[in-house]
Amino acid sequence: MKSDTEFISWFRSVTPYIHGFRGKIFVIAFGGEVVSDGKFVELVHDFNLLASLGIRLVLVHGARPQIESQLQMEQQDIAYVQGKRVTDAAALQCVKAAVGKVRVEIEALLSMGLPNSPMANSAIRVTSGNYVTARPIGVLEGIDLQYTGEVRRVNTAAILDQLEQGAIPLLSPLGYSPTGEIFNLTLENIAAEVAIALKADKLIFLMNTPGIYQPSGDSEKLLQEMTVKQGKALLAAMQKTTAQPLDEDIQLYLPWVLQACEQGVGRSHLISRHVDGALLMELFTHEGIGSMITRDPLQIIRQAEIEDIGAILQLIEPLENAGVLVRRSRELLEMEIDRFTVIEHDNIIIACAALYPFPDDQTCELACLAVHPHYRKAGMGRILIDHLENQARKRGYTRLFVLTTRTAHWFVERGFVETTLDQLPLPRQSLYNYQRRSKVFVKRLTS
Repeated sequence: MKSDTEFISWFRSVTPYIHGFRGKIFVIAFGGEVVSDGKFVELVHDFNLLASLGIRLVLVHGARPQIESQLQMEQQDIAYVQGKRVTDAAALQCVKAAVGKVRVEIEALLSMGLPNSPMANSAIRVTSGNYVTARPIGVLEGIDLQYTGEVRRVNTAAILDQLEQGAIPLLSPLGYSPTGEIFNLTLENIAAEVAIALKADKLIFLMNTPGIYQPSGDSEKLLQEMTVKQGKALLAAMQKTTAQPLDEDIQLYLPWVLQACEQGVGRSHLISRHVDGALLMELFTHEGIGSMITRDPLQIIRQAEIEDIGAILQLIEPLENAGVLVRRSRELLEMEIDRFTVIEHDNIIIACAALYPFPDDQTCELACLAVHPHYRKAGMGRILIDHLENQARKRGYTRLFVLTTRTAHWFVERGFVETTLDQLPLPRQSLYNYQRRSKVFVKRLTS
C-alpha cells in the first residue's frame, strides 16, 4: 500500500513537467564516449520516452575517442592548438571514417524495437542532412588548423520541418561549406549554435562529471542552479587561480551554455553520463541531479495572483489539517489574495505568507506562513519574513505581530517577543479564537 501511494504521489508530481515540456525543443548533446562504453542503450530508452511525451528532440553526437583511435590506427600525427584539433587532409579522412561509424551505431540503436523494453512498439525516425554550414577557423598561434572549422549558419527551417514531421534530427560533428568542403567541428559548438538558432527550450550536455562544483571549505559543493552572471564570475575566478581548476568537461561546455542562455535558450543543463536515468531525473524532479544554468534567477518573491490560489491551497492544507494554520476556504483566499506574497522557484510556488495591516495602530499581522516541505531547511521562511518586514516598514508600520500554536521558538529566534492579547489592535482582539489559544508574538520594526 505504501508503495502504491508513493507511486501515485510521484506520478502526480511529474505531471506539471509533462504538460510543460510537450511540444518544446530540447537539444541533447553527448560525446562519443557514451557510445563506446556500451551504455547508450539505456540512454536510447530515455530518448524514446521523451519523444513519446511530445518533446521534440534534436540530438548532437561527438566522436572524440573514436577519432583519436582512428588517427592512431592510421599512425597520423595528433596536434592541438588552444584545445582545438589540427585537421589536415589525412586527419580529415580519419575524422570522416570515425564519425560515420559512430553515427551508424547510433542510428541502429535508435531503431531498436525490443519487446518488453521501453522501445517496444516505438517508431523513432532519425534524420540527417546538411543542417550546418561551416567555415574554417583559420590560423591560431601561427598554425593553420586547416579543416578544423566552426559553425557559420544553421539551416533552422530544415530542422524544424523534420521536427514537425515527428522525426529526430541527428547531427554529427561535421559541417559543410558552400564550396563543398567538409570541416571537423566540435560537439559543443554545434549543440550551442543549433540550440540558439532553434530558440530551444533546453540545451543539455551529458558529460563525465555530475555538474559544476564549487569549493566549500574542505569539500566541494554541487551547484544545482546558476545564472549566467554567476557562471561568468566562476569562470573568471577559476582562470585567476590554478589551485582548484575546473574539470575539463566544464571548461569545454560551460562557456557554450552561458552563450546559449544569453542568446535565448531557456535552460541549459550539465549532467553526468554515468548515472542511469540522469536525463529523466534532471528533467522530471524539482531538485534535479546536475547543474542548471539560466539567464535570470529562478527564484523570485512577488505579489500573489488569483491564478496562484490552487498552489497556495496545496501548501497550506497539510498545515491546516495538522492544526498549525487556521483553515481558509478558497472563497476567502480569492477575497484576500492581494494580502499574500509568494516565493516562486522555477514556476512553482514554494512558500507563501499574508500581511494584514491595521493602520490605526501602525501594526501588521503576519499570517498563513507556509513553506513546501522540500524547502523548509533552505531558509525560505526567513527570506519571506524579511521581505514582508521590509514591505511593512516601507509603508510606515512600526510593529509586526503573529499568532501561533506550534512554532513559537521559530519566531523567537527571528526577533519576535511573546506578549499578551491586549497588545493586539482592538479589531484583531475581537477575532481571537479562544479554542485555539494561540500565543501572541510581536516584533518592533526599526527604521
